[in-house]
Amino acid sequence: MASPGGVRRPVVGSHGRMQSSFLFNRPPDPRACYVFAHGAGAGMRHAFMESVAAGLEARAVATLRYEFPYMQNGSKRPDPPAVCHRTVRAAIEEAQRRLPGVPLIAGGKSFGGRMTSQAQAESPLAGTRGLAFFGFPLHPAKKPSTQRAEHLSQVTIPMLFLQGTRDELADLTLLEPIVSGLGSLATLKKIEAADHSFHVLARSGRNDRQVMEELLDELVRWLDSVGA
Repeated sequence: MASPGGVRRPVVGSHGRMQSSFLFNRPPDPRACYVFAHGAGAGMRHAFMESVAAGLEARAVATLRYEFPYMQNGSKRPDPPAVCHRTVRAAIEEAQRRLPGVPLIAGGKSFGGRMTSQAQAESPLAGTRGLAFFGFPLHPAKKPSTQRAEHLSQVTIPMLFLQGTRDELADLTLLEPIVSGLGSLATLKKIEAADHSFHVLARSGRNDRQVMEELLDELVRWLDSVGA
């Protein structure tokens, strides 16, 4: 059923191996599917996740949003990485089952993106052409470090980093050389004046809706570049 603006309501389902629920947005003829994990503190129905899914659907890109078990169970403490990695893989399998033959990319918002890249570094995610990160969490706020990026050198598929220039969880003076060191596999798109949640201050001359449009357009351009 279509909602106002032409975007259809997502399919709600569950997957036994995921031990959690998912939301599946599918345009009539999807060019690709983004397997989209949430951040550490908010689940798949967060307004940011909803906006990305709706905006991509309007751009002919399907999304499969899903939750890690801790979020599904109402806990504030993230699952161990191994549990998160298994959940990422199960979500990939679900997307492949629903859209056989459609190119897949994976990633997520903050924590969800990092869990996806760790899973890919550990063992390639089947059928996944690239990873897209909405605010890669390079380090905790006010604790600059590059340790969380060490595994990225083991990722062998294209990566897109969408990062706000005011993101306190990713000092750009640290992230830029990391992305550069990854060579042609990595692309960094800086979102001017945006913070980790991609909010902008009024004095920036832009609003959050405009930032969202920029994020989605950048993602679709990157999809073209990786053949998805």
